[in-house]
Amino acid sequence: MAARVDRPALVIRRLASADEEAVVALWEDAGLTRPWNDPRKDIARKRTVQPEGFIVAVAAEEIVGSVMAGYDGHRGWVNYLAVAPHARRSGVGRSLMAEAERVLERLGCPKVNLQIRATNLAAVSFYEALGYSTDEVISLGRRLEADAAA
Repeated sequence: MAARVDRPALVIRRLASADEEAVVALWEDAGLTRPWNDPRKDIARKRTVQPEGFIVAVAAEEIVGSVMAGYDGHRGWVNYLAVAPHARRSGVGRSLMAEAERVLERLGCPKVNLQIRATNLAAVSFYEALGYSTDEVISLGRRLEADAAA
C-alpha cells in the first residue's frame, strides 16, 4: 500500500503588499509576462481598481497561484490566472477561478470574459472544463501607455 502524501492546505485570499515579488516570479514561471507589459505596473494598477479582485492561492506559505478579476459595469474580466508548474492539476486554478467568479457576482457581473493565446491549448481545455466557451469575436487592443520598450 502506498503511503499517503498530505498536501499543504490551500488558502485563497486577497493579494497582500508582501506578495508582489512572489506574484511577479509566478507570472514569469508561468510564461505570462511579455516585454511590453511591466508586471509591477500591472500589479500597482490593479491594487487601485477593485483590489478585491486580485486573488492569490497560498500553500505552505508559498504563492502557488494568482488571478486578477474586474468588472467594468458590462462584463467581468479575468487576467493573469497563473498556477506554479509544480502545483498544476491539483485544483489551484479551479479554486482561483471559483473565487474570482464569486467576487464578480458580488459586484453584479452578469458574464465573464477572458482572453488567452490561441496557441495555449492547455488553457483552452482548462477553461472549457469550467464551462467557458469560445465567443465568436475579434479582440482588438491599443496601448494608451507604454510600460516598456517592445
